[in-house]
Amino acid sequence: MSGTTAGRGAAGGRAAGLSEAELVWLHMGPFDGGVPGLVRRVRRILDVSQRGLALLLGVSQSAVARWETERTSPRVSVLQRMLRLAGIAVALHDETSGERVEPMRADGARARNGNRYPAHVDLRVTGWWVPRKYRDMTSIDYFTSVDRSRRVGTPCVRYRTCPHRRRVERMLFGTPVDHPARHQLRAEAVHLDEEREARRRALSTPPRRAG
Repeated sequence: MSGTTAGRGAAGGRAAGLSEAELVWLHMGPFDGGVPGLVRRVRRILDVSQRGLALLLGVSQSAVARWETERTSPRVSVLQRMLRLAGIAVALHDETSGERVEPMRADGARARNGNRYPAHVDLRVTGWWVPRKYRDMTSIDYFTSVDRSRRVGTPCVRYRTCPHRRRVERMLFGTPVDHPARHQLRAEAVHLDEEREARRRALSTPPRRAG
């Protein structure tokens, strides 16, 4: 908000009959226009009317009018398209640290049924996936399942459902910013294999005699 107000009289300091509260409000600007102001700013950048913006976005003029009067808001997909038309890039930042906040990755790992893992949990790899009925580690079916999962690259992924345990783990190890991609989970399972093999070799190698 721009412009100035002129005092009316040396003692009064009032402008155009405004009250003290109105003067304080006037001098607080500029004000955040929110989504309605953003839509108007886009129209100004593109130099188009409400009808012109509506044609560019494939919506009705009345929809643009409702956005600008804050009766409704544009869908996220429409807002993204509108910003791209105006050449505007939006970045999100953490209010406390100022660090940039990115959306969760599109190629994040999915469960075996194809669904995404819950966004609020932290994933951890415990090995290769084995059907529940073979997890007693005593049957040949268990080792056959491990070999099959290793060949096709299907790691066993776990996550905490208890909020308290999640908080404790995050206090100890930090909070991951995203879910890993599937190839990263496979790499973690391979790394666990290598660690287990190194421990096995260390236990099977007899200690060297001194001298």
